[in-house]
Amino acid sequence: MKKVLIVGTGLGGLTTAMRLIKKGYRVEMLERNAQAGGRLNQIKKDGFTFDTGPSFFSMSYEFRQFAKDCGIDIPFKFVELDPLYSVNFSGSPKTFSLYKDLDKLAAQFAEEEPDFRKKMEKYLKKSGALYNDTVQLVIKSNFDSVIGYLFTLAKVNPAHIPQLFLSFWQHVKHHFDSKEAQQIISLIAFFLGRTPFDTSAIYSLLSHIEFNHDGYYNVEGGMYKIVEGLVNELQKSGADIHYNTEIVGYRNTGNKITSVIDTNGKEWTADAILINADAAVFRGRVLKRKKFSEGNLRKMNWTMGYLTFYIGVKNKLAQINHHNYFLGNNFEEYAHKLEQQPDTLEKPYYYVNVLSKHNPQCAPEGCESLFFVCPVPNLLYKPDWSDKDKIADSIIDDFGKRIGHDIQSEIISRTVYTPQDWEKRFNLYMGSGLGLSHNLMQIGAFRPSNRDEKFRNLFYAGASTVPGAGLPMAVISSGLAYERIEKYLNE
Repeated sequence: MKKVLIVGTGLGGLTTAMRLIKKGYRVEMLERNAQAGGRLNQIKKDGFTFDTGPSFFSMSYEFRQFAKDCGIDIPFKFVELDPLYSVNFSGSPKTFSLYKDLDKLAAQFAEEEPDFRKKMEKYLKKSGALYNDTVQLVIKSNFDSVIGYLFTLAKVNPAHIPQLFLSFWQHVKHHFDSKEAQQIISLIAFFLGRTPFDTSAIYSLLSHIEFNHDGYYNVEGGMYKIVEGLVNELQKSGADIHYNTEIVGYRNTGNKITSVIDTNGKEWTADAILINADAAVFRGRVLKRKKFSEGNLRKMNWTMGYLTFYIGVKNKLAQINHHNYFLGNNFEEYAHKLEQQPDTLEKPYYYVNVLSKHNPQCAPEGCESLFFVCPVPNLLYKPDWSDKDKIADSIIDDFGKRIGHDIQSEIISRTVYTPQDWEKRFNLYMGSGLGLSHNLMQIGAFRPSNRDEKFRNLFYAGASTVPGAGLPMAVISSGLAYERIEKYLNE
């Protein structure tokens, strides 16, 4: 039986492992931390449970297809969000509830954008066409060369060419007039780890997924149930998972890796190896590739960092929803000055997830489990985070004013992660939350490939390889990597 070694147990690694083991391959997994999941992780503290990273997911059909491919039931339960989330603007008592139902959605904008429904229909028609014309050709395909990738792009409907030269913000501004509609529709660009002002308009296809195609989903019991379910299924199927094992070196014979070496000097062998660590950083720091040297890594375009804090309060907060966005007055200004003036205290928005809202087991009785996320500069632009508590306090104070309930005196559990913590805990380059950004020169065949340039038996899955960042992209990435691995093992 041929063996595949998987380094890293993020969602891309876990789902690739499942595909392989269900096809009869032996699978062994190595994880540098004490538990699986990568950024899709969990904190349990003071009786509270917090999701550390993603707090909902989209493209549920990718998870269904994955389970079908593996011949299993999806090993976690999830429910669709309705509304998707809520948005509040600073200085305004109004809260927008974002529904997939266009009539209910348009009613939210009756004052700000009277013809919102007509504009949204036009915008979503364009977003849907972008999605339908690119998802199979570009997003769900392996590319063996830049030339092959460019030939594939040439097959895409030429009507989409203008979007290549527009930012997400420019595209949205073309369709909507009010700042409320423009900012709310543009929020999804932040999900890719950059701002709407430096994200390509082609990613407006995400709006189709958001409002038309599939929506968003909560996982019952918290997002870490995805990891727990997959790990349980893998272990039942015979996979071996070793924790507290970090790979720092390798041995090779010619164009094949013969072993990878951990921090204790132990060598791990297999017929093929999949790397679920950052595809660019691994090439640079472990394989010592010149193209991915520290100097060249710094020149690449990385996603923003995230300031995340996990707050347990001794009261219930009935006035807020499960997923909430609070926008400031400096949305555009902050985006343009993010890298030049990284220490500004006011942030463009912050997100609050109330995990205990529909999962009461995630907080002590009568309490709430709150997860705050704020986009911030990564360590390339802001290396000093000694002001983390000052920033967190300013956001918590603002949150109290927005909901009419000061929670500062009710906090009984508090944990703050800065980009420094994200780098240390999950080996994220300079604390960039989602790895390499998705500018036009870092997508498709221009992104680090999911097969190694030199070693025939070395492959990659995850955020900084194809197709990109996000939970459903990790599942797609696993399918693309699996195709590569199976082809190699059956040559």
